[in-house]
Amino acid sequence: MSYVIDKLKKLKELESDLLEASSLEKNNALKEVAIAIENNRDDIKRANQKDINIGKENNMNEALLDRLMLDDERIDGIIEGINTVIDLQDPIWKSEKVWTLENELTVSRMSVPLGVIGIIYESRPNVTVDAFSLAFKSGNGIVLRGSSSAINSNIALVHAIKEGLRKTDISEEVIQFFEDTDRKHVMSLLTAKGYVDLVIPRGGKGLIDLVLENAKVPTLQTGEGNCHVYVDESGNLDEAIKIVENAKLQRVGVCNACETLLVHENIAEDLLPRIYEMLNNKAEMVGSERVREIIEIERATEEDYGTEFLDYKIAIEIVKDVDEAIKHINKYGTKHSESIVTESYTNVQKFTKMVDASTVYVNASTRFTDGGVFGFGAEMGISTQKTHARGPVGLEQLVTHKYVVLGSGQIRK
Repeated sequence: MSYVIDKLKKLKELESDLLEASSLEKNNALKEVAIAIENNRDDIKRANQKDINIGKENNMNEALLDRLMLDDERIDGIIEGINTVIDLQDPIWKSEKVWTLENELTVSRMSVPLGVIGIIYESRPNVTVDAFSLAFKSGNGIVLRGSSSAINSNIALVHAIKEGLRKTDISEEVIQFFEDTDRKHVMSLLTAKGYVDLVIPRGGKGLIDLVLENAKVPTLQTGEGNCHVYVDESGNLDEAIKIVENAKLQRVGVCNACETLLVHENIAEDLLPRIYEMLNNKAEMVGSERVREIIEIERATEEDYGTEFLDYKIAIEIVKDVDEAIKHINKYGTKHSESIVTESYTNVQKFTKMVDASTVYVNASTRFTDGGVFGFGAEMGISTQKTHARGPVGLEQLVTHKYVVLGSGQIRK
C-alpha cells in the first residue's frame, strides 16, 4: 500500500503548483516533452521491440501485438497528439456561466482540475503519453499503471516525459508510474480514498469489471466496445461493404472495431454473399441459422453476439427492420459506437435517437470514435457510461466546477 500512497502523496503535494501554472508554462512544458520523445525515439523503439519479442514468445495474438507496437508512424502520432493538445484552449478557470441574483450577488461557475487521476490500461503504450498530456494540460496530476506486456515501452516513454519536464520549472513528479506491475498495487489504487480523485480503467471487460467491483474511489468506465454496423433495406450496398470492411478489418484489436453485422432481411440475399466474398480468408464469420441458409459459415452462439472479439472474427444476424436492429444493439451492445447504413431519413432519426451508445454513425465506419480524430489531440479512453463524461474523454471531461460568488456585504435573512 505504501508504494502507491507514496506516489499519490507526491501528486497531492503538487496540486497547487499545477493549478497555478499558466497556460504558457504548461504549453512550453508539453513542447519540451514532445522534443524529448523525438530525441528518445530510438530508445523507445528498442524498448518496444523487447515487449514485442516477449509477446511473441508468449504467443500473444496478432491483434494484441498490433496494439502493443510503436513504430515511427505511431511515435509521430504521439508527438502530433501532444502538439494538438498544446493548441487546444486551456480548460481551467473558465467561466461558462455567470448570473446575478436579485440581491445582486454574482455567481460564476468556474472550471477547476479534478486533482489526482489514476489510469489503469492494457497493452497500448501510446496511452502513457496521451493520458499524461491531457491530465497535465487540464491541471491534474496523474499516476499510470500500464500492463506488464508493455512495461519496457512505458518505462522508456515515462523517462522521456520526465526528461522534458526537467527542462521546465514544473516538477517531473507530476507524473507517477507503477514500475512494479504487481497486481496488488491496482487494489491499493482503487481503495486510496482521500488520495486519488478519479480512476479510469482502459481495457477489456475483465479489467473494467475488476475496477467497478473493487473501487472505493470515483471511477470513469471506458473501454469495452461490442460495436455494430446495421445495413438497412435502403442502404447503398457498395458503400456498406466498404464500411464493414473498414470497421472490421482496418484494426481488429481496438474498441471501435465492428464485432457484429446486422442486415435487413430484404437485402440479405444480395448483400451477404458479397460480405462473405470480402471477408473470406480474412476473418472468421459466424451467424444465425437464417444467415447460414445464405452463406456457409459457422453457427453463432448467444455468447458470440455479446462478445467483443478484438480479433479477426465477426458475428452476423438478419433482422426484420430498423426496430429489430435497435433492439438487438441495445441488448448486446456496450454503449460504445454503432452505425447505420441507410438512405431513409426516418430510419436515421429513429436509429440515432433510440440506439443507446456514446457515438452513433450514419453511413460511416465505427472506426472514427477516437479523441485524436474528434480533435481532442488524445483521449483517456472512450467513456461508455452516462454520468460526467460520455464518448472520447478529452480535456473538457477532466475538469470539475466550483461556484464563485461575489458580494458586497449581503447576508441571508
